[in-house]
Parts: sequence; structure tokens; C-alpha cells
Amino acid sequence: MRKKEQDRKSSVVTESAKKFALRLFITGATPNSTRAVTNIKRICEDYMKNKYSLEIIDVYQQRDIAEREQLLALPLLIRKFPLPERRFIGDLSDTEKVVKGLGLSFNGQ
Repeated sequence: MRKKEQDRKSSVVTESAKKFALRLFITGATPNSTRAVTNIKRICEDYMKNKYSLEIIDVYQQRDIAEREQLLALPLLIRKFPLPERRFIGDLSDTEKVVKGLGLSFNGQ
């Protein structure tokens, strides 16, 4: 039974290792922030379905997290995993640029 438990745990680790970890920092419900949220959700569903975690952080509500990340401009998307970390500034409306920057293949959808 121990072998099965180990196999199950390693399967969970393998699955989570395949996922992209993304953080999107926004400033409330501003037009740029709203567009960034809409755009990254669409990109995630179109290019990484079920293979991502997306955390949306409003810097007005969670200042401590924003301070730790040393934000320069907003909205800001940070790809935390896979490494190396990547940062994207703006409303993420250039789908091709974001997709390629995340390390995914752009198929012109």
C-alpha cells in the first residue's frame, strides 16, 4: 500500500509541476485593469486550459504582497512558474506577445 501512496503523491507533484503559476497585479476596477483581467483569463483558457493557476491581486487591497514584488507599473502579470520568472506590463491585449512571452506556441487564434 505504501507504493500506491507514493505513486499517487508523485503523480500529484508531476501534475502541479506542469502548471503555470501566474500573478496579475491590478489597481481596482480601472479600465486597464479590467481589460488585463479579461485578456489574461481568455489567454489562459485558450492556451493553457487546466494547466495554470491565476492569482489576481488588487494592490489597493493587498499592499503587502505588492510591496514584496517591487512593482513598477500596473497592471502587471508575473509568471512565477516555470522559471525563470517573467513580467508583462499593460492590459495584455497583444495576445501573440503574451503567449510567446509565456513560452507557449501561438497558433493565431
